[in-house]
Amino acid sequence: MVVTTTSLASDDHMTSTFASRYLHAPVPRFKMPEKPMPKEAAYQVISDELMLDGNPRLNLASFVTTWMEPECDKLMMASINKNYVDMDEYPVTTELQNRCVNMIAHLFNAPVGEDEAAVGVGTVGSSEAIMLAGLAFKRKWQQKRRAEGKPTDNPNIVTGANVQVCWEKFARYFEVELKEVKLKEGYYVMDPEKAVEMVDENTICVAAILGSTLNGEFEDVKMLNDLLEKKNEETGWNTPIHVDAASGGFIAPFLYPELEWDFRLPWVKSINVSGHKYGLVYAGIGWVVWRGKDDLPDDLVFHINYLGADQPTFTLNFSKGSSQIIAQYYQFVRLGFEGYKNIIANCMENAKILRDGLEQTGRFDIVSKDIGVPLVAFSLKDSSKHTVFEIAESLRRFGWIIPAYTMPADAQHVAVMRVVVREDFSRGLAMRLIANMEQVMKEIDVLPSRICAIVAEVAAEGTDQGKLEASVQKNVKKHTHEEIAKYWRKLIDGKRAGAC
Repeated sequence: MVVTTTSLASDDHMTSTFASRYLHAPVPRFKMPEKPMPKEAAYQVISDELMLDGNPRLNLASFVTTWMEPECDKLMMASINKNYVDMDEYPVTTELQNRCVNMIAHLFNAPVGEDEAAVGVGTVGSSEAIMLAGLAFKRKWQQKRRAEGKPTDNPNIVTGANVQVCWEKFARYFEVELKEVKLKEGYYVMDPEKAVEMVDENTICVAAILGSTLNGEFEDVKMLNDLLEKKNEETGWNTPIHVDAASGGFIAPFLYPELEWDFRLPWVKSINVSGHKYGLVYAGIGWVVWRGKDDLPDDLVFHINYLGADQPTFTLNFSKGSSQIIAQYYQFVRLGFEGYKNIIANCMENAKILRDGLEQTGRFDIVSKDIGVPLVAFSLKDSSKHTVFEIAESLRRFGWIIPAYTMPADAQHVAVMRVVVREDFSRGLAMRLIANMEQVMKEIDVLPSRICAIVAEVAAEGTDQGKLEASVQKNVKKHTHEEIAKYWRKLIDGKRAGAC
């Protein structure tokens, strides 16, 4: 009789994962561990740490999509190992990207025929899309200046102070001066008249925002176009417009089809939009579309052949995944125009419910607009006792992640909170947030007023009565800046520690 025995190299497979030595040892943080660990233990170690992240669906700071249908999840997982740049190897994926570009171009009323290919490209997000559009404007401006025998060393872009940080990155990385139109209390978008006044012969474009990050408001692109047209006729500068429609590009066509902001306006030469915002795709996909071929200089497009065929490419990176492109095409064919319209209308309705609930508390001023991105931005009517930063921090114990911030120059004395309403933010969640907000407001009402503490502090220093008010105001401003810095430092330190 033959006796068979099984020998195990270790006891790792015989013990519970939580009883293994791998969960007793410190988690590697700076150096790669010397030896491997079982896949079950590696999974558990990382999974346990990730539990301390915030819940993406309760992250109301972000515009980025946090839910998609299971069928789309399957498509994305099936293509997660495809490198999009291998166009010759994955021709169908390339075709799907081209279809998306064409659909977006038609949605934005680009002057292309029914069967004519549009000019555009998929990007990692709107930041890359803006970089590419900015480079195209800079190169076109340089070509024009050289043809006229003029210098090309001082290009600038005119924007509002409310632009997203990617515009500042473009200006710094590619040596373009950023000329910002300052804001003012009650008007938190770029003033078209002031913007056109700042345009000069070195302006490569004026950037308009369709959906401000600060309060969701659409800038008046039609007025900007009309004012620029008049100035271009007078000067011959032919200054163009780029529309940063990262948030609003998948809202305006469905809810406000009569609003003129896109390629229907002759000076709009390029538009970017984020597929991973209201394009309803997970993070990692953006798009930029040009009016026509003449608006994208040929010398910015590279041609490679070492992957098997001639492949034109205009991107800042090279390799990238295919999953998000496939997911975008899925959403287009799955939802269609009517499906997108219904989803965005539902988001707007839930934003209205939230806005009405906050107004009924009598404690907040709403600074967002009825027409724009589905979000609610609001400030405290009375911030002398407590601040929006205290409220935001208190709401985190319920799981809500809601940003508090000050407006840019010259409205930096206004501090607001902002709730972004996405597809997966239901009416039930809106009602729950209102209830939690009311509870937080009742709790902080019984806390000591920070203004009283500051007055007591100033009085204790022996300040003259005549100078008391000025000294208190100075100290309130100082404490407010310290509170803002403390709030953001706490968020950053939490991210470093892996905690929400």
